[in-house]
Amino acid sequence: MKLAVIKTGGKQYLVKEGDKIKIDKLNIKEGENVNFDDILLIADNNDVGIGTPKVENAKVLAKVLKQGRGKKIVVFHYHSKTRYKKKAGHRQHFTEVKIESIK
Repeated sequence: MKLAVIKTGGKQYLVKEGDKIKIDKLNIKEGENVNFDDILLIADNNDVGIGTPKVENAKVLAKVLKQGRGKKIVVFHYHSKTRYKKKAGHRQHFTEVKIESIK
């Protein structure tokens, strides 16, 4: 089983072939392929390649399944004794991708 640690959107994800993950929004249309070049670690059974900081000549290919927005998060600020209340909501944009191959 091949595993890889990819970096995208300032975050790191441990992925294997066939995984579906939600990452920060990428400006790529649904159905198109995306190539991740920032590979920090790649493992295939007993062979492990650790990048310094990236693994050379390693690629992870994925297909964009959908673009969307997450569930609403309520942001509430409150100061006691001053009648200060502020309520807002936020929905984070995401891109759902399926990992097709690790090379």
